[in-house]
Amino acid sequence: MWNNKNKGCFFKALMAVLTALSITVLVGVSYMNTVLPEEFNVASGEALKLDGAIPIKAVYSGESLSETKISKNTPKDYSVKLKAFGIIPIKQAEVKVISKTDVCVLGNPFGIKIYTDGVMVVGLDSVTTENGKVSPGVKAGLKEGDLIISINGVNVFSNEDVARIIENSNGKELTLKIVSDEKKKTLKITPELCYQSGKYKTGIWVRDSSAGIGTLTFYSPALGTVCGLGHGICDVDTGKLLTLNSGELVEAEILDIDKGSAGAPGELIGRFKEECLSNLKINNETGVYGNCHLNFENSNLTQLALKQEIALGDAEILTTIDGETPKLFKCKIEKIAHNNSITKNMVVKITDDELIAKTGGIVQGMSGSPLLQNGKLIGAVTHVLVDDPTKGYAIFAENMLETAQSVAEQQLKEAS
Repeated sequence: MWNNKNKGCFFKALMAVLTALSITVLVGVSYMNTVLPEEFNVASGEALKLDGAIPIKAVYSGESLSETKISKNTPKDYSVKLKAFGIIPIKQAEVKVISKTDVCVLGNPFGIKIYTDGVMVVGLDSVTTENGKVSPGVKAGLKEGDLIISINGVNVFSNEDVARIIENSNGKELTLKIVSDEKKKTLKITPELCYQSGKYKTGIWVRDSSAGIGTLTFYSPALGTVCGLGHGICDVDTGKLLTLNSGELVEAEILDIDKGSAGAPGELIGRFKEECLSNLKINNETGVYGNCHLNFENSNLTQLALKQEIALGDAEILTTIDGETPKLFKCKIEKIAHNNSITKNMVVKITDDELIAKTGGIVQGMSGSPLLQNGKLIGAVTHVLVDDPTKGYAIFAENMLETAQSVAEQQLKEAS
């Protein structure tokens, strides 16, 4: 018999279930608010579609754009309200409508030659004088990572420029124009006479160039821009991004592999070839970019996927581990992080037995290797996880495209 006591127990149980369900939904919504980005790009004529554990709809002017194509009257830039189950508000996001983009996916190895704008301080040492050891660089206020632009009004571009001016100073005070922590500063430094060499020195160690092997990600015929690496070139001692004065991307071939293991990242061993691919235009946190000198094959154009189109699961990596010819290998996308750093957007796991057997997974030199999913370019490998070389980080291809567009715009300004 259904008595009042049974009814009370039923309603208590029902309320407990509803409370637990409400808490779960609120936690889920709070989590989605954290992980969903503030901005999205959508291809012209397409709708903003979001896949996930919780169904999410993007609502603009009362219309769900996750179900309806963009109309002619929809502006190029607009705001949407993201709602869980189409009902529960999560956050507001900005949407930009862009043209559909096809690119030539590459995966070829390339050599990088980069010359800095000024010289970077990579070490500060003491000078041994008749009166003992002194450090003019430290006394002047220099630190590792500072960029010296000029000395006594003379621009410096090489180690030789700096050494010549200091050695010819006769111990007189010099004026340094530097960039430190992205701020321009003026410092005074007084060279000391080195007891051993008989030359004036400051104890400053500087670097003016860098070189290495990487992987090309894509070439955009529409922009005339080629890009690679997926991360910036930084000084090996200071970790600071190298400020570009000039540089070039050249053809390269892979000769050997230093296989990676847990705690010891491996490396592709290659050599530069004479053919120049591109003048280097930008070295920034998303990679290296230049205007291309060669005509890449345009018959195999691939659509570039936007970040909301990427899914967890199977994917492919296109990379070169022997010679100059790239090859596809199996991998998985294990994590997608929209709001992480600009280069660590995905976690990739290599699952291809052949690639693991030869390289151990991801190794240095594979940075920039394109990632493909469902026939589209989704990103590029950027870093290996030192403790597990089968895994690494990857950047969204969308982020690299935005930089490529800025390179093309800059070239138009220079030409006009």
